[in-house]
Amino acid sequence: MEWLFINVNASIMIGQFFKMSVLTAIFSLIFFNPVVADIPLPEHPRPDSWRKDWKNLNGSWEFQFDILDTGETDQWYDPGKPLSGKIMVPFSWGSPLSGVPDEGDIGWYCREIKVPESWKGKRIFLVVGACDWLTKGWLDGISIGENRGGYTPFEFELTRQVRYGQKQKLTLRVDDSEHSFKLEGKQGYGKARGIWQTVYLEARGSVFMDYVHITPDIDKNEIEIDGILSGPLPNKSKLRIIIKNETEKEELYEFSLKKKTSAFSYILSIPDPRLWTLDDPHLYNVQVVLEGEGEIMDILNTYFGMRKIGVGNIPGTDFPYVTLNNQPIYLQLTLDQAYHPEGYYTFPSDAFMRDEILRSKKIGLNGQRIHVKVGIPRKLYWADKLGLLIMADVPNSWGEPDSEMRAEAEKAMREMIKRDYNHPSIFSWILFNETWGLFTGQRNNRQYLPETQDWVSRMYQEAKALDLSRLVEDNSACNYDHVATDLNSWHSYLPGYAWKDFLNKAVNNTYEGSGWNFSEGYAQSRQPMINSECGNVWGYEGSTGDVDWSWDYHIMINEFRLHPKIAGWLYTEHHDVINEWNGYYKYDRTEKFTGLKSFDGMTLNDLHSLIQITPDISLMTHAHPGEEVEVPLWISVLTDKVPSDKGIVKYRSTWINSAGNTVLNHLAATPGGDHGPWIHQTVDIRPWQLEYIDPIRVKVPEEDGILILNLALETEAGGAIHKNFILFRIEMEGTDKTGTHYLNGKSYKLVHFRPDEFKASAWSGKQWVVLEGKKVNGTGYGYFEYELDIPEDIAGADIEEAIFKIELSSKELFGKDRTDQDQMEGDYMRGRGTLDRSRNPNAYPMTDTERFPSYARIRINGEVVKEVFLPDDPADHRGVLSWYSQPEDRKLREAGSYGYLINSVIPQELLKNLLSEKKCRIRIEVPDILPGGLAIYGKDFGRYPMDPTIVFELGD
Repeated sequence: MEWLFINVNASIMIGQFFKMSVLTAIFSLIFFNPVVADIPLPEHPRPDSWRKDWKNLNGSWEFQFDILDTGETDQWYDPGKPLSGKIMVPFSWGSPLSGVPDEGDIGWYCREIKVPESWKGKRIFLVVGACDWLTKGWLDGISIGENRGGYTPFEFELTRQVRYGQKQKLTLRVDDSEHSFKLEGKQGYGKARGIWQTVYLEARGSVFMDYVHITPDIDKNEIEIDGILSGPLPNKSKLRIIIKNETEKEELYEFSLKKKTSAFSYILSIPDPRLWTLDDPHLYNVQVVLEGEGEIMDILNTYFGMRKIGVGNIPGTDFPYVTLNNQPIYLQLTLDQAYHPEGYYTFPSDAFMRDEILRSKKIGLNGQRIHVKVGIPRKLYWADKLGLLIMADVPNSWGEPDSEMRAEAEKAMREMIKRDYNHPSIFSWILFNETWGLFTGQRNNRQYLPETQDWVSRMYQEAKALDLSRLVEDNSACNYDHVATDLNSWHSYLPGYAWKDFLNKAVNNTYEGSGWNFSEGYAQSRQPMINSECGNVWGYEGSTGDVDWSWDYHIMINEFRLHPKIAGWLYTEHHDVINEWNGYYKYDRTEKFTGLKSFDGMTLNDLHSLIQITPDISLMTHAHPGEEVEVPLWISVLTDKVPSDKGIVKYRSTWINSAGNTVLNHLAATPGGDHGPWIHQTVDIRPWQLEYIDPIRVKVPEEDGILILNLALETEAGGAIHKNFILFRIEMEGTDKTGTHYLNGKSYKLVHFRPDEFKASAWSGKQWVVLEGKKVNGTGYGYFEYELDIPEDIAGADIEEAIFKIELSSKELFGKDRTDQDQMEGDYMRGRGTLDRSRNPNAYPMTDTERFPSYARIRINGEVVKEVFLPDDPADHRGVLSWYSQPEDRKLREAGSYGYLINSVIPQELLKNLLSEKKCRIRIEVPDILPGGLAIYGKDFGRYPMDPTIVFELGD
């Protein structure tokens, strides 16, 4: 166990930390453009729908804000006049990668284009992946169309205005003025302003395929392929469908199409299908060729996965779960706000989008919910390619559900389903989030009216009609107000200690016919019950800001596994954003560290294992010295993939006493502990096993300290399956804690003092105490000085050695502790937070790759006995006492923070003088050479159950 150290590796690369066989084919698709340095995102933006004749228009465009900045006129436009600035497309203006500050609501874009001579005879289209909000276009000053909407692709036909092989001027005017009915999601994190997805030219035939949708049926080993043409066929034509798997084996299907045909639908057999699964995300590539009399009119390339989404019970229960390929799947998802600090809505590269999927898979998750925005197609492609489930949100408005808002929402839903139909990773569509945009009236008197509920119910029915192959939610609910839905989802943000009671309530109120979690007049049927947002971020007053999520998260996950009627959870969130710093990763996607490895090598993936041993007891529990405690154990097997041999439940303990001494394998060292370092018990592991097994009974030590009980589940052959742990805080009452202690055949006397019992102090920044002196802080440079009396029984004893022990860390002055900070700005829920991740009153930034070091000296009676480099001001799982000591009042005081155990041997000559004088002056100081501040931890805070202590080792 690495209890004494922080082990941080900041150099982990995404390509190294996750290996899977499908990566060998990552770059096999032939539609990639070669990478050009001055063209961002050069790849084709639609791996799910592409033609070979295309030309990427990303890169530097002329740009200028409208000098009138009004949506009422285009009279300012002069096609012969160059614009005054430049913008990098496809990044929103206002984003750093665009190069343009957000200084207006209306922007003009211009660039030269040249349609290749080889495209003569074809229809030419300008395709815009997404542009917010009202877009008008001109080619050489001639109007080419307009589009209203911000999240889905649109196109302008250029054919009549094109001069093949010649330079022409393309101009776009984008009006992104505020309207209450616009769909804006949470743009406070960085707005989608203007163009924010790839722009390209594309050549098509005289009649082309508007779209091709493929619906797999794994029960019949077939697919249904449907297509809509751009218009009726002028003559009898032929349709060829070529299906190719990754081994390059092809299946060819040919059909005749009658004159005036404008749509087609066929059922095709897929012999011996290779299913799309999370472990083997196999894709079939498809080429659809439309051939007229003597000409190829269109060739459209797409792909599909043979997979089925449904609902079914866990075997042996009546618990409905989402199913993948007819097998229940326990959902372990994360809310993906899908923002980038430099590109906002737009990611800087295709590799970054790939790595976003890998980041979730790396920590054992099986899905993401792309939140209140329509996902970028290339990111969805990587979810398809690498095997990750996606819940897809329709963006929301922040106004009322008037006719214009309804038209926007309906259009976005239809176009999202149309565009993304072929992505096997998408398993559900979510129409609204937390009833945003559905309330009528002001905030203090808002209502979700029956007529609005009827409209939402009709939208649900329309979504089901458009796509029967996926689940649909009317509303990802936090107000207990479902209407018509395939998932009985709910949101809950709670402190760790509140999860058990809430989940008991959710389970007890979920049954067919129950009105819980539904609007009045509606009721549950047999939908899977899932959490669709959870965590502690909004569980504390005013949110948690950046705080160690691992402790509360650990408690929450344990509780979910103890409630298997709940078919899965969705943690908020994948990465930090500017008002919610509770992501698995920081906003720039650098690592955070849970500290779990210090608990016998446990990792975050252990909390996401489909086979778990869960202690049904608090993560840290008080125990009396010498008490025998019982630990109930629940086995949770949420898969049919189990080892062939029996399981072994192993446990051992680590004991840390009030002198900071650590004893490994404590149980084996106690009377009756003759089992070696681990104590074993055998357990059967069966598919979908949900039951209590034999509990563990442990006698805790008869002195102050912390007992860490490490659990491991392995196969009989020694294969690792799962790890977990719990802790016991043992405190003696009414006993002289300075008495004689024994360890490893030696006896000791201790002298303790509280961190806040300093005689003098001075700091260049600020100093304060936490929770009535359990921890003291000083920022900048300065000192804390203590003065102690040495008891007579120590001064007169035979002392062989004395060591001063103390838990210290550096101390950063966080935003919440500054006296010159004003209040949080703007509408916090809409993302208008702060880039200071430490500003929230509950915040304590979690240990990550960014360090905050300090340097300290320890003086005893004026003599320097130790110089110490303090690497950081950390907070994570290891700050067990800082979490345990938090009052249950929905506020946090430096939760999770902890320090480094510093041992300072007192030189013999100094020890003699100290014992002679019976006085000890201890000064811990931070000079101004590295003024990183200082935190001193007591026995009830930090990582070690000890106050600052002098340990006197007694002679024989």
